[in-house]
Amino acid sequence: MDLSFSRFEHDGRVTGLPPDLAVLMVGVTARQAASPTAMIHARLSSHVVTDTPFAPSHGAFNARVAALFTRWKGT
Repeated sequence: MDLSFSRFEHDGRVTGLPPDLAVLMVGVTARQAASPTAMIHARLSSHVVTDTPFAPSHGAFNARVAALFTRWKGT
């Protein structure tokens, strides 16, 4: 797994993590997500979000622009 980012240095070294660490991180994440605490928390926080400016019910930040793009694309 390569966690380095591109820099403007031409002679910069690339930093990579060993594959075993990536596998370990995936395993830990899977076990944590499957824990009873995580499952209870998921059930507790699954409420319906009402229509707010940052989470509108139609799903688009600007419904008119989304409709315009949909008509323009023809889908």
